[in-house]
Amino acid sequence: MGSSTSFPVDELLSATGSSLALGVAAAVATSVLALPVAWLVTRRRSRLGTVLERTTYVGSALPGIVVALALVTITVRHAQPLYQTTTMLIAAYVVLFLPRALVSQRAALGQVPPLLDDVAGALGAGPFARLRRVVLPLVAPGVGAGAALVFLAVVTELTATLLLSPTGTRTLATAFWSETGDVDYGAAAPYAALMVVLSMPATYLLTRESRSRRP
Repeated sequence: MGSSTSFPVDELLSATGSSLALGVAAAVATSVLALPVAWLVTRRRSRLGTVLERTTYVGSALPGIVVALALVTITVRHAQPLYQTTTMLIAAYVVLFLPRALVSQRAALGQVPPLLDDVAGALGAGPFARLRRVVLPLVAPGVGAGAALVFLAVVTELTATLLLSPTGTRTLATAFWSETGDVDYGAAAPYAALMVVLSMPATYLLTRESRSRRP
């Protein structure tokens, strides 16, 4: 109990790679899905935007185990090929953490004057050109901050990852849980340390973004 058992380096690297890949994939997915909702809420102020925004908060309010078990039930009964796949695991992360990306993007879009978009349209720029050349460069810091929040959450997420990850997939969080379950804290320590290390760049990005918004 509490031994300092050595650990295989290849398992540590594999868990790190899995955590990085899942964190980046979830951050990208939530950022892409949050942008249209943030746009509808801040620019159009439509009922659809309000409904979509409130719906995203429902998933975040639910415990991770509830979301995971719901997705397990759906996939086992209606989409069995998706059970224990990376696709379904990313879907769980989206349900759980989409509000983190949405809040950051909504705040960023709220600081962009609509007049800039209108002027670009008056000069002949189409909707996608305005989005790419005017809006996205201005909201990029907010999008990055939201993505960083999602990445931090995914790297340390445990419940949904345990229930939905493909067989044989080990992340830093699940490996840490496994080793502490065996009361082998020496073997668990490197996984915990790496979770902290992976969190540092995202934390730095969030800190810098927060300071840049101060008057």
